[in-house]
Amino acid sequence: MATQPITPELRRWIVAQAAAGHPPDIVLDAMKASGWNEAVALDALETTMKSRLGLASVDASIAADAATEPARPVPGAGIAAGTPAIRAADRDVRVVMAMTLPRVVVFAELLSAEECAELIALARSRLARSETVETATGASAVNPARTSDGMFFEPGEFPVCARLEKRIAALLGWPLENGEGLQILRYGPGTEYLPHYDYFDPDEAGTPAILQRGGQRVGSIVCYLNTPEAGGATVFPDVGLEVAPVRGNAVFFSYDRPHPATRTLHGGAPVDAGEKWVATKWLREGRFE
Repeated sequence: MATQPITPELRRWIVAQAAAGHPPDIVLDAMKASGWNEAVALDALETTMKSRLGLASVDASIAADAATEPARPVPGAGIAAGTPAIRAADRDVRVVMAMTLPRVVVFAELLSAEECAELIALARSRLARSETVETATGASAVNPARTSDGMFFEPGEFPVCARLEKRIAALLGWPLENGEGLQILRYGPGTEYLPHYDYFDPDEAGTPAILQRGGQRVGSIVCYLNTPEAGGATVFPDVGLEVAPVRGNAVFFSYDRPHPATRTLHGGAPVDAGEKWVATKWLREGRFE
């Protein structure tokens, strides 16, 4: 079995749970429910909390840690559940749910069935084992926590890509040039993406180089290109939220600082039957180049 790495962001999440008053057994259960191996979860929990024993106050530590990162402007700040529909360039998109903390919005009918099928067809022959950005080095590498296949389109590479990118920019009120290219992911039966954060960890050595291409990520939108037979929800463990993958719909979430205080820990639950296809777009604070 592949080893699950104990990352700095996981350690910060554990401390944040302690600061929120959650007892160790509850934190451990949450980690196991999110897909962490019990032995790895126990090790992470024990070593993280032992390293904090010398602090006068865990709550004060978390507050001070979060305060070192100032809040940034984020996409979609004005969207609320009371807004029934938004004109997003060429299409009306419905708002079906919105949360404040974490900042999560679920949209319906962002893409047509034909657009979903076209994106899948264009991506299929270019799929390879998915990688993640390694903030320790700034490079991309296969991560055992992510078992999907994927590929990237260049911004505006095909008309359907350009159309969706313009639609997202209009929907979220965010500059088109601040978006990374669309990433298409395919999850087969049993594949998943363990809970993680999308921002770049400021404590990692490779982060400064990554930020030169447009600054921090401040938002993510996951567009569902099909509806799996079973499983594959997008999960937010900190708040017990599960978003069903429904073709044409999308879940958007933003994070105003690279810190667990945003409560944007999220993952892709295992696909139990069939397959799941998604188009993911990350939004930067500045122009992405």
